Amino acid sequence: MHQDRPPARATLRKDGFTFKQFFVAHDRCAMKVGTDGVLLGAWAPVAGVKRILDVGCGSGLIALMLAQRTADSVIIDAVELEASAAEQARENITASPWPARITVHHQDFVRWSEQCDKRYSLIVSNPPFFVPGMASRSVERDTARSTATLDHAALLRGAAQLIEEDGLFCVVLPVDAGEALLHIAREEGWHLRFRMDVVPYAHRPPNRLVLGLSPMPAEPLFERLAIRDEDKSYSADWLSLVKDFYLFR
Repeated sequence: MHQDRPPARATLRKDGFTFKQFFVAHDRCAMKVGTDGVLLGAWAPVAGVKRILDVGCGSGLIALMLAQRTADSVIIDAVELEASAAEQARENITASPWPARITVHHQDFVRWSEQCDKRYSLIVSNPPFFVPGMASRSVERDTARSTATLDHAALLRGAAQLIEEDGLFCVVLPVDAGEALLHIAREEGWHLRFRMDVVPYAHRPPNRLVLGLSPMPAEPLFERLAIRDEDKSYSADWLSLVKDFYLFR
């Protein structure tokens, strides 16, 4: 859940962001609207999906982005452990164009996965990524970012219980955490279908990984995305990815 401010113009208000078709308030969420969530919401493959699950939905950003990108028939469930974030996600969704399509569940994901009888074409998560003890100044932020609340092995097992046979599980993580999750995923029987190395500037090493995993084996697709060019302007690839969401000058 690395949370830089989105590297493009979305209109910033004191308590959130205005996108082209919806507003996301995040003043009661430990983790704010950031690059990682926008990246996953704009990138996750949605062709042919029927039901989507967002694990650790926070403010509801990714669920809202996926609702914008999919047909009215696509249903989205969003699971969030933290009570104030779940309530804010509900408010953001209620105020959006898609309140009938998205349901927020204030639940622990492990318990949710054990009790849920639905299966999902697409599961997405901007998950916790550091081990307990790497503290910041905010207890709430530490809780949201720490794998103590949802370790990656548990996340992968829960997703495996809920994914359709030909479905896709997509995550965004810092590089080291993403490599570690990918190692666990292979041991758990997942197959890599997509990998996107994300770099902040062209010709710099990646600082994020976007991974698409599936129960079914297939030839993986490898991509690289630079958010900015060498002259520090936003890259054409990044602008193309977020053009349906950001309000550019």
